[in-house]
Order: sequence, then structure tokens, then C-alpha cells
Amino acid sequence: MVRLKQFTARVHGVDAVVHRMRALDAIWPERDGVAVFNRVYLAVTEEVDRRLDAGQFTDARAAITLDVLFAERYLAAVEAVADERRPPACWRPLFQLRRHPGVRPLQFALAGINAHIGHDLALAVVDTCRTLDCEPAELEDAFDRVGDVLVSLEERIREDLMPGPDLLQIADPLTHLLGAWSLDRARDAAWSAARAVWALRELPDLAEEFVERLDMGVGLVGRCLLTPLAYH
Repeated sequence: MVRLKQFTARVHGVDAVVHRMRALDAIWPERDGVAVFNRVYLAVTEEVDRRLDAGQFTDARAAITLDVLFAERYLAAVEAVADERRPPACWRPLFQLRRHPGVRPLQFALAGINAHIGHDLALAVVDTCRTLDCEPAELEDAFDRVGDVLVSLEERIREDLMPGPDLLQIADPLTHLLGAWSLDRARDAAWSAARAVWALRELPDLAEEFVERLDMGVGLVGRCLLTPLAYH
């Protein structure tokens, strides 16, 4: 069994993460599915950075650590693909279908958010607990505030990437996909998964199995979100 990679060695600032995502945005084609998610995630990270600067986080150190270790999991998936290695199962559908002409931009964005929230966020909480030597409960405020940024931007994301009203009819399959996935529910599930993995830390084999099943399950949801709907 492959051991779960930990992201605990170094924590760079949020600015460094923003710089790396901007660099990716500059080299990927606009219509590339991973680029679509990267732009969404860049906007979220920039907003977290602004709120940190404004003093809106009760524990800035915890928020920065969580935010950066969270981002590192996405960037590690990008690096794995660039090095021709397999990324986590949750990310594979997005990377495999990133150029599919039948997948719409909003699907790419939601599939990336699904992978990052459903899998990476839970593990980032555990990474942060190890890095700061704390319990998940001590990170709940930072977790909620970072999640609030995602929720506040979700409506804008959907508006920016939603097809025109002439395309989005009630019978359009995209309408059903949009209603089948919820960021709020994914965030709640991520918190529960983080607490479960942390509770299993003295049982590494069982924790590893749990994380593997989580990864595969989130990947299956991502595959459904990326069902090709129409060719452009």
C-alpha cells in the first residue's frame, strides 16, 4: 500500500501560492479544463489573502498554514501530471478530460472544486494539525472562514461560467448536474473526514484505507460532474 504523503515540512506564504497559480494561468490555454479551475482557485486564494491582510481571521497563523497546505495538494497534483506521474484519483477525471470539447467550463470548475474540497481539504486539516501540533477543533474557525470565502464566490463562479439562458433550459443535463452537487455539503463532509483521519492517526493502515476510499469516491463524483454534454 502506498503511504499517505504528508505536507508538513515547510509552509510558504500565501503570496508564494498565488504566484505559482498565476504562472500556471499564464501558460495554460484559456479553455483548458484545469486552467478553468485554476482561475477559480486563484480568485479564492487572492480573496483569502485580502481577508488575512484585513485581519479577518482570528488565528492568522492557523489560517495561513491551512490555506497554503491546502493549495499544496492541488499544486502537487499539477506537478505529478507534469512529471507523467499519476495524481490522486480525485484529480484524474479533470486532468484526463481537460480538453474534451463536450465538457462545459462550469463542469470543469465544479469538478476541480469537488476534488479539492472533497479530498484535499480534509487532508490539509490533518497536515495543519501535524504542522502546528494542534487538534482539529483548534482549526475550526480557520476552516469555516476559508470555507466561507469559497461559498461567497460560488455564486459568482456559476454566473461567470453559466451558459446563456437560451442554452440553460430546464431539460438541459447541466441543470441537473448543478443541482446534484453542493459545496456546503462537500465542506461539511470534508470536516467530518478530517476528524476521522485524525482520530485514526494511531491506526495508520486503517487511516490509509479510509483516505484511499475517500480519494476514489471523490474521483467518482468528479467523473460524473464531467459527463460530456454537448460538443461545441
